[in-house]
Amino acid sequence: MRAILIEKDGVALKDIPESALPEGDVTVAIEYSTLNYKDGLALTGAAPVVRKFPMIPGVDFAGTVTASAHGDFKPGDKVILNSWGVGELHWGGLAQQARVKGDWLIPLPSAFTTRQAMAIGTAGYTAMLCILVLEAHGVSPQNGEVAVSGASGGVGSVAIAVLAKLGYTVAAITGKPQEEAYLKGLGASVILDRHELPAVPKPLEKERWAGAVDTVGGVVLSALCAQMRYHGVIAACGLAGGAAFAGNVMPFILRGVMLAGVESVYVPKEQRIVAWNRLARDLELRHVESMMHEIGLEDALKLAPDLIAGKRHGRIVVNVNR
Repeated sequence: MRAILIEKDGVALKDIPESALPEGDVTVAIEYSTLNYKDGLALTGAAPVVRKFPMIPGVDFAGTVTASAHGDFKPGDKVILNSWGVGELHWGGLAQQARVKGDWLIPLPSAFTTRQAMAIGTAGYTAMLCILVLEAHGVSPQNGEVAVSGASGGVGSVAIAVLAKLGYTVAAITGKPQEEAYLKGLGASVILDRHELPAVPKPLEKERWAGAVDTVGGVVLSALCAQMRYHGVIAACGLAGGAAFAGNVMPFILRGVMLAGVESVYVPKEQRIVAWNRLARDLELRHVESMMHEIGLEDALKLAPDLIAGKRHGRIVVNVNR
């Protein structure tokens, strides 16, 4: 099988025998994977996300089961894997085959092809987890505007499309104002240059947001907290703008603002299925197609630096057989 292999002394596209696959009770012929921010970090070495060598990166894949000793799956089943430490601790999806624990897999919803599922990928599934948090804490379209930061990225793109479909008024916060047409096409009502946010927010700014999906962290998250309405909710899932958070308690104790962390790596299988079923219902396929850019395995090596530098929008789908 062909795969991208990261070793301590470098990274390359190689031919690897199937016998080298790690332990697992389900073997999958991968059809599509993705290039996520974490994959870009692994491929460029920009951050030490790989914790075991050699490693096949790729936190996502979708394909067909070819062998199974797990009761939930049989040969021929279409499946998805998101996260669970693949690409970091266990060989991942930037390869033509994978062997994993069946408990990490979920069935592919009938609404999607494997290609479309990877156009959504961990980014889209994380976006849906964030929206479920907003809903669970009472943020409805009637409450007011919902902000989405890092709007042109994978999480942001899916969040905008789903929120708009559900009837929310969505403000897309972006450092790429040239992406206005793309973001409005997804359903954003307002495009806000992130530089318009206060660089040093006051403890409380003028109320604006009923809810927010934040993929950026740093100063952007601080500003969002200060601008939240009474009982507003922020679902925070990223740190593209930095891990530091210079917030204060005022929004939380004077406006009842809730800051909810959203992680996607070790979410229980049942919750994953709920999220993917909601994506099948609430994400229009035309948006999936509009945010998708397909590449081959070799191209993943070339595009990883651009991804880390924020030069791509939407979702990068990797056809591992191309």
